[in-house]
Amino acid sequence: MRMNRVTNKLKDDFELLRPFTLLAPLFVSLCVMIASYTYTTTMSLSALALFRILLPASICFALLNGASNALNQAMDWREDKISKPYRPIPKGTVSRKEAFILSSILYSGAFALSGTINTSFTGILCLIALFSITYSVPPRIKKILILNQAWVAFPRGFLAIMGSWSVFGNPLQPLPLAMGCVAALFLFGGTATKDILDAQADKTVGTKTMVNVLGLRKTTFISLCFMIAAFFLILPLVYLQILQAIFLPLTLLIFFSGAIGWNMLHTRHNQTYENTSAWTLMYATYFIFALGFTVITIVFSS
Repeated sequence: MRMNRVTNKLKDDFELLRPFTLLAPLFVSLCVMIASYTYTTTMSLSALALFRILLPASICFALLNGASNALNQAMDWREDKISKPYRPIPKGTVSRKEAFILSSILYSGAFALSGTINTSFTGILCLIALFSITYSVPPRIKKILILNQAWVAFPRGFLAIMGSWSVFGNPLQPLPLAMGCVAALFLFGGTATKDILDAQADKTVGTKTMVNVLGLRKTTFISLCFMIAAFFLILPLVYLQILQAIFLPLTLLIFFSGAIGWNMLHTRHNQTYENTSAWTLMYATYFIFALGFTVITIVFSS
């Protein structure tokens, strides 16, 4: 009986971290790190030595995301009682205090683990953490229209790529800077997908999002403009010779952006991943972007 209680408690704590969302920082960071190693490293590391660097570095991003999720749910319990009553805190299986403690442990773990990589990596991780904390805690950037989307897109897009690249290379090189801008623009538009199901709950507690201020149609149009602009940006970057022409195939992700927009207007709740189908497709597109970027970088560097 005691073992069952412990197992259930661990399951509830794990659910608090929203495990599906941990895949994005793990996968994207891993891809960018491999691209960085291939593009900038002159010495050859053994598979084991490479793994010993890649694993803790990618785990740092997952820990940060888990910490952010736990903190956000501890602060968003009023909204969640309305729109997501099945989450651990409104369900009563995890207390807000426990969520704060878990969040603190994960943030601390990410910082400690980052110290095994390098100082640039640690510094960028601290910046990402600062954005995620100020997003949720008072005065809560989450409640401020437009800024709330930028506060998600900049650290999870631009800074995440900078941090991942810094594991093996200089994050101020043109290639990671360019790809970071593309990622940030895409996520600025795509982040609106997470607010669709929460529109009424956010409005109830005074949180202003594009969905509950402008409506779904206008939000979809604006989001689509940013998502398309993100991949269209690759064209002038190639023209200006900041990126090589080999990266042009990534512009095809414009069609995925169109599919995300269509799904936003035809909202369907994907219960498996606790959000809309548009949100799930947005994550999948980001995965494809990261994978495509890595494969092209490896081909170009070989």
